[in-house]
Amino acid sequence: MSEPEPRLAPHTGLRIGDVAPNFSARSTAGNVQLSAYRGRWLILFSHPADFTPVCTTEFVALAQDAAEFEARDCALMALSVDSLFSHFAWLRLIRDRFDVEVRFPVLEDPTLVIGRAYGMVSADDHDSGAVRTTFFIDPDGIIRAMTCYPANVGRSVPEMLRTLDALKAVDKHGALAPANWAPGASLLRQPKVEIDEIFSAGDATSWFLEEAGKETRI
Repeated sequence: MSEPEPRLAPHTGLRIGDVAPNFSARSTAGNVQLSAYRGRWLILFSHPADFTPVCTTEFVALAQDAAEFEARDCALMALSVDSLFSHFAWLRLIRDRFDVEVRFPVLEDPTLVIGRAYGMVSADDHDSGAVRTTFFIDPDGIIRAMTCYPANVGRSVPEMLRTLDALKAVDKHGALAPANWAPGASLLRQPKVEIDEIFSAGDATSWFLEEAGKETRI
């Protein structure tokens, strides 16, 4: 028996720091164009399919915390290969079952054009069933962070908010966010780069590992 051919990995060359590819698509909130979101933060995320267990819990959690993203001037936008009418039926079910309304746009991508442009799916994929990808896009349309989870593991909404807060904080202060950073905790200063400053530092680590003060509002 011959060995199965290896599955090609998603690849489009998109990296942190790249401009997010523009697109237009139908959504549950009307026609959407990515460039219309310039001037504010945007979290674009894919889900494998409507009417699936993990995706349903994600959408309930995101809808429940939608005000938290709005307070940070960040829009949410979802997409999958499902049709617009499948999205409508699923969001109606979520409302009736969980008493929460999903108001952020959910895009249809039946031909995988958007998914492939963003590297969410491989060129040899026929559906997005194995992908749960998130892009954090800043007000200038630049991709600032990306995450990718398998279909059987849901995202953490608190971690999405923490990542957004950290990105906004480091932009505001020109500082660094350490491990497990959250609003109210100290940021780190950028390391010194002049040899005289390094030799004159008070100890062996303060030139590259020094707190920059706390950030309480983003």
